[in-house]
Amino acid sequence: MSGIAGAFLLPSRSQKTVYDRLKHMVPKLENRGQAGFGVAAFMHAKGFQYTKSCRPPRDFATIDYDEQGANFRPHVAIAHIRTPSSRENSDGDVQPLDNHKAGHRHLTVCLNGALANADELKEELLAQGYRFGSRTDAELPLKLIERICQKDYWQHALPVDYEKVFRDIDVRIDGAVIALLLDGQGNLTAFRNRSDLRPLEFMKTEDGFVLFASENCAFSGQGQADEILPSHIKYVDGQTGDCITRFVGRAGHSPKLCAYETLYLGNTKTSIRGHSHLSTRHNIGVTLGRIISPTLVVETGSAPIIVSSMPRTGKPYADVLFASLAEQQGALVRRHEVIATCCSERTLIGIAGERKSLIAQKYRVASKDVTGRTIIIADEALIRGDTSRAVTEMLLAAGAKAVHWAIGSPPIVAPNYYGMGIDTIDELAFWKVWKTLPPEARQNSLRFHKIESQTLTVIERHIALSINAASVTCLPFHSLVSLLPQGHDGIDLSPFTVEMPTPAGQKRANENLNRLVADLAFTKVSAA
Repeated sequence: MSGIAGAFLLPSRSQKTVYDRLKHMVPKLENRGQAGFGVAAFMHAKGFQYTKSCRPPRDFATIDYDEQGANFRPHVAIAHIRTPSSRENSDGDVQPLDNHKAGHRHLTVCLNGALANADELKEELLAQGYRFGSRTDAELPLKLIERICQKDYWQHALPVDYEKVFRDIDVRIDGAVIALLLDGQGNLTAFRNRSDLRPLEFMKTEDGFVLFASENCAFSGQGQADEILPSHIKYVDGQTGDCITRFVGRAGHSPKLCAYETLYLGNTKTSIRGHSHLSTRHNIGVTLGRIISPTLVVETGSAPIIVSSMPRTGKPYADVLFASLAEQQGALVRRHEVIATCCSERTLIGIAGERKSLIAQKYRVASKDVTGRTIIIADEALIRGDTSRAVTEMLLAAGAKAVHWAIGSPPIVAPNYYGMGIDTIDELAFWKVWKTLPPEARQNSLRFHKIESQTLTVIERHIALSINAASVTCLPFHSLVSLLPQGHDGIDLSPFTVEMPTPAGQKRANENLNRLVADLAFTKVSAA
């Protein structure tokens, strides 16, 4: 889970620099990661300069790049916005990554996403004598590209044909990847792989720049904007600025974005095929209000129910949930934030122990007006349950009467091998509860997005008990599909279906699921 951005200054008289452009773009992508950023910039006759920082992306605009040298005026730069990960825990993991070669053989890359077949590719490259200096998946395509360039071009003193290079890369990698590659001649290549779940946007500005970003909210000013399609590259020549688009796949693929992009990752100002994430999240809040309103029980003379949100990502859901409930319940509900954050780092990704420690440090009760109050917390998803449990317990300890959760998505039932850091099924709240269900309910639950409503109600009740909440209400799957841009056709819904978007991902998920079910069956037999 991260973001990428790139800026190429076309031969012109523009007074702006690539740093000026990135200073605007990088902070707009902060929702994709708060752990820091890295920049690789290139200038002819000067080569590369790198900047890597652990400061939040919003601080990018405060960096004075003139300190790097008044004579260093790069025509191209790429940036990476990162989130901490258990697979990336040292300075060597910070992107952009480079291959430590000199001259035209120098390559540097930044990547968003992950590879489902990363372990297999790494074993293959290790067997061929390659060594790895990081744990990030970004190094795998970098090594693969370097191998192809060396074999087919560099040793023969030939110019690299990146269309052919990425044609091979698109076949070899199984996962969800967008990447920006910058070489030692100042050529910039943007790549989106065949099964990508992450957007890659492009804009050619009227003042002489070619821009790339993970989301179109990063762009400003006048220009022609579009998305780069799966199995495509957009190549910008380092000398002339000529920009070409090439299809590098074996078959055409329609873009199919991960549901997390719309529900959680994307900036609210980003739009997908004419639909903003904000409008989609608002529509989900309205639907949740219709589901929850008939179940609200407000005692005569009691204080209004508080509608609150998980900070940042839950706010759009809570705003419209409140409006919907207020329309039905009037003065019986009140919109008020009761949870605040002490740091900006995400708690979704990382090792379990580190995440729990960060959760304890990150959240606090922001209001003294919770004693004896019933509180509804709106959030976009309930994944593992550890954050919601911690927040629930904080509020109850502060005197809240009851805490209810309104979730803007169906139960999360699948791992995610494509950059979200959800590596196994049994870490999910759904599966922790599933193990405790009677046999008939367990069997019905394996229908996932087609679970019968009464079984879903049982699962919600058990999840609520597991996090000490009074209730948990999830958005029904059919409601989500009706509200997402292009529904089944344009969104990858694997978090709710276990129908993974790539062969390697499906194989891993099936093995994970079969192992969990078999382990439970073995445990039951042993206990008997």
